[in-house]
This record gives sequence, C-alpha cells and structure tokens, in this order.
Amino acid sequence: MKILYSFNKRGEEAAFWQREIEAASGNDVEFIGFNHDPYLDVNLYLRAQRLDDLYFRCEPGLKRLYRELADRVSAQRIDAIVVDNCPPYHPDWLRDLPVFKVLRIADGPMAAYDRDFAYIHAYDLILYHSPAYSRDMGMREKLAYVGAKQSAFLPLGLFDATFVPELPIEQLVCMPRDIDVTFVGAMHPGKMPLLAQVKKAFGRRFALHGLTSLKKNIYFNLNHGFPGWVVPIPQSAYVPLYQRTRIGINVHNRGKFTVGNYRMFELAANGVMQLSDGDEFLNTFFREGDEIVGYSNADDLIGKIRHYLANDEERFRIIRNAHERVMSEYRIRPLLHSAAKMIREAIG
Repeated sequence: MKILYSFNKRGEEAAFWQREIEAASGNDVEFIGFNHDPYLDVNLYLRAQRLDDLYFRCEPGLKRLYRELADRVSAQRIDAIVVDNCPPYHPDWLRDLPVFKVLRIADGPMAAYDRDFAYIHAYDLILYHSPAYSRDMGMREKLAYVGAKQSAFLPLGLFDATFVPELPIEQLVCMPRDIDVTFVGAMHPGKMPLLAQVKKAFGRRFALHGLTSLKKNIYFNLNHGFPGWVVPIPQSAYVPLYQRTRIGINVHNRGKFTVGNYRMFELAANGVMQLSDGDEFLNTFFREGDEIVGYSNADDLIGKIRHYLANDEERFRIIRNAHERVMSEYRIRPLLHSAAKMIREAIG
C-alpha cells in the first residue's frame, strides 16, 4: 500500500517531517511525504471559508498545488492520502480525487469549526489525537454527530529529531540540569495567566520560551504584571534546553479538552519530569502519578514544582517510567504503521 502524507511545515520541521515520515516505510507500506506549505501562505486558508473563497477565485497557487498532487497520486499509484495540519484541499476538489482520503485532526476543538468539521464529509476516515472534546461529549461522539464516516484515535507522538535516540535513560537522568522549570510553546492568551504566575514564583529558574511576537509580549506584560519578556527559540534549541531542565510544564489552551500535544511526548523522551493539565484524560496517554503528574490550577502547579524539585528520587522514578512508555508506544514509526493498519481496515 502507498500512502501520501500531506502536511505543512517550514524550515527544520519540514526537513525532519519529510525524512521521518518516509523512513517509516516498511515491507507492506510506503509513506510518501508531501509538504503542501510552499504552494500558498497558510494564513490564506486557516479557516474553511477563506479556502472556499480561494477555490472560487481559482487562486493560482491553489491550482498548482492541486495539479501537482493529482499528478503524484496518478504517477505513483497512491492508495490513500493523509492530510495533516491546516488542510488546503477543498471538499469539492477532493470529491474527484481517486484515493482513500484521511484527515488527521491535530488541534482539537480549538480549530474544529475553523478547519475540521467543514471538511469531514470529504474524508473516508478521521484520525483524532485526543479523546477529549467538550463538557458535552468526547471527540469520537462529536465526529459521529457531524457526519464522519469512520474515526479512530491516533496520538501525535514523537519524532526522532526532537530527542537523542541513542541516549539511554540512566544517562539522561544523571545529566547535570541547571534549569528548574521550562515551558516552550505558543503564547496563546489563554495560557498567559498561569505562565505569568509560575514565572513570578520562580523568576530566572523558569525558562519561558515560545511562538510569540512583539504585540503578544506587550499584552503578556501589561495584562499580567510584567512577569518577563518571552523570547522565541529555533526548533534546534529545544533538545539542548530540555536536557538542562528538571521539570517541564504542559499547558493546553482549553485545559483538559485540548490535551495531547507534541510537547507531552518530547518532555518524556528528553528525561524531563512533566506536570500537565488534562485531569482524567491524562491517563489516555500516561499513567497519572507514575509517568506524569497532573495539576488543577496555578497554585497547585507551583506547589508540585516545589515538591518535586525537593524530592529527586520521586522525580527520577516518574522520569524513568515516562521514558519507557514513550519509547515503547509513541515514536512516529510505529504510530504511522498503526495508521496504515487503520486505513487498511477502513478500506476493507
């Protein structure tokens, strides 16, 4: 079976996504990476209505993307296409593409009504990264409610480029780590109140980096009492930073309803003890208390950071357990093979 995996990434991320997706190929499946980012600025189609406008206007970049993808499908005899993060394919165009179509949802309810649910009818299988959706229902139930033909759970997982595969866990545990707490991620306004409180509690002991801008930095400091300036770092700086860190915190935009990001697996792989929101959904990914520790609010988080910084053996136990779990279950190659199995079963 041949599966074309369509994604949008840039720079270092684009390179390792392409490399590792294709390296996951085996005897019974070939993965072909296809980066749809270069054809069109992603901001032009972040919302389904904006993509519909581009499609109506016959935007040249979109036409070129569709033509080249269709040529690939035909020339390489593709059996299925998986579309990941920010789909650029209009449902009316997909209708005539002669392959099995899979949409991978990577942002959950934060993007559901912008760029997921409007496309559900155009795909044969939906892969969702977290069972959580809202107070009313889970993601699987919601997908059925909006008309998904078939759906299955597939966590996001761990790329080899985001840790050092050859480092054994005991070497990771024994590394000298001079940073007490770290968070690296997008600086969404919903995360700012909690991050500000942690920054004020730990000062320079808390390394705070993220996808941000001058405008967001001004907003962060004016609205949350000048906790500090957030500096973005390149993808290549993540692993060295994590290898210096004792505790990593995970913050999701809607708390437990968006749990399951890439950070969850990267922290565990780099020997960083993880404190995360997520409540009952944490146990979908890691055993709470043994492989990850949950928190309920900023005060609870700050108290647990202090506790685990003062109790090395407890922290090391959780780090070892989490590392074993992520190595055995969440690396990209086996996850992509799971996806291929799901596709075969769905086609059958």
